Order: sequence, then C-alpha cells, then structure tokens
Amino acid sequence: MQWLEHLFRFYVKASIHVAFAVIAFVFLTVQFLNISLETNLLYFIFFGTIPVYNVIKYGVEGEKYLLRRNAAQRTTQLVSLLGLLIALYFGSQLSLNTWKGIIVLGMLAACYALPVFPKGINLRNIGILKVLIIGLVWSGTSVLLPVSEVQGKLSWDVWIEFIQRFMIILVLMIPFEIRDLNSDPEELHTVPQLYGIRKTRIAGILISVVCFLLTFMKDELSVFEISMKAMILLTLVLLMLFLPKVQSRYFSSFWVEGFPIFWALVVWSSSGLF
Repeated sequence: MQWLEHLFRFYVKASIHVAFAVIAFVFLTVQFLNISLETNLLYFIFFGTIPVYNVIKYGVEGEKYLLRRNAAQRTTQLVSLLGLLIALYFGSQLSLNTWKGIIVLGMLAACYALPVFPKGINLRNIGILKVLIIGLVWSGTSVLLPVSEVQGKLSWDVWIEFIQRFMIILVLMIPFEIRDLNSDPEELHTVPQLYGIRKTRIAGILISVVCFLLTFMKDELSVFEISMKAMILLTLVLLMLFLPKVQSRYFSSFWVEGFPIFWALVVWSSSGLF
C-alpha cells in the first residue's frame, strides 16, 4: 500500500489536484451561466494549471527546484513540462480574444511568483495583496475565459458570477492563511496576523453570506442555481466554524482544495432534478 501513499503525495504535490479543482470551477461557470463547454479551453486550463501552479509553488526556491536530484522532484518537473507542451497545443486553437485574457492573467501570476519589483519583492510578499491576486487569477481563469471563448461578451450576470467566484476563493484561502500563521514572517501582514483567527473566521462567514445574496442580483436566475449556491454557502460557513487551528498534513492542500470538486459533483448529480 506504500505505492498508493507515494501516488497520492505526487498527485497533490504535482498540482494535479489543483488542476482538477480549477476545472471543477469551470464546470460550475458553465452550469450557472448556461453556456457551452469549449473542450480546447478546458484542456488548456487543466494542463496549463499544472506547470503554472508548480512554478508559483516552488518559485521561491527556483534554483533548488531545478537542480535537485530528488526523483519525485524530477518527475514533477517532467509532468510540468509535459503539461506546458499540451497546454500550448490546445491553446493554439483558442480565439485571440481569449488569449488577451490569458496574457493579462499570466502577467498577474508572474507578478505573484517572480521577483519583478526592486529588492527581489513579488506580490506574494505583500500580505493581503497576494490574496487578492490569487482570487483574480482563479476567478478570471474559471469565469471570464470560458465566457470569452464561447460568447466574447461579458454580461451583467457574468460579472456577478465573477465577483461571487472571487469571494468564494477568498474564503477558501483562509484555511491556508491560518495554517501558515506560525511560519509566515510578521512583515507579511496576512489577514490572520492582522486581525486574529476568530475575526478572520467571522470575515469568511460574512463574505460567504454576501456572496450568496449577490445571486439574487442576476438578470437570469433559476431555482437550481439558488439551491446550489445555498449549498456552497452552507459548506463554506461550516468550514469557517469548524476549521481547526492545527491542521493535518493534507487538510488544506487536499480537502479544502477539493471543495470545488465536491461542489461540481453535487451540481452535476442534481442537474437532472430541476
């Protein structure tokens, strides 16, 4: 059974789990906005997420990551390179309009991961700003790109969905911020550092409630969407209420990042009931 443990660890560390989470968010966009699913974009996002997320994850120790002789790291590098090549293939079949969005999101991701500012500073070193950048990149990738590829027009409902997705991602980042509370340097000024764990949880609950209420501002609304977003609200609130201060090894990196996958499965299984 040891090989299963190694496989699971690789699945998480190589950002494959994250890639499935992003795809799950894309599926939610397709369902809630009632748009068609463009498979070239779907494959581009999945395979592109792996190398991009690995660069972000290991970018702080880039030289160590590239030169390390560890077999698991070499495998991750290989998977990242393969993912990049596959993503470029499917990306070559996307529209110019979509590529404009990809370039903007790519620049944001680069500013987050790479030392583009003086003294080697990047956006991941600027506390709350790093959270906002992550939210924008995830929201733009999972909402704006799918709509841009199949419609090219960003309507009122699309922007509401974008704002809701942004808020959901902010809440999902809270467990990571609390997990890293003891290891993050004080000058990072993360939300838990500034306001404490209790107030951060309360903020997460309030953001979740406001996110759900925004659903009723849409021009086109269905009982199905209200029900599914109520389910998302409930799970986010429960996460904030029962979020442990001391987390197990894969609590955030697997279970919390798996929330979008869970939501997508519930939405998919419930779509025939409405």
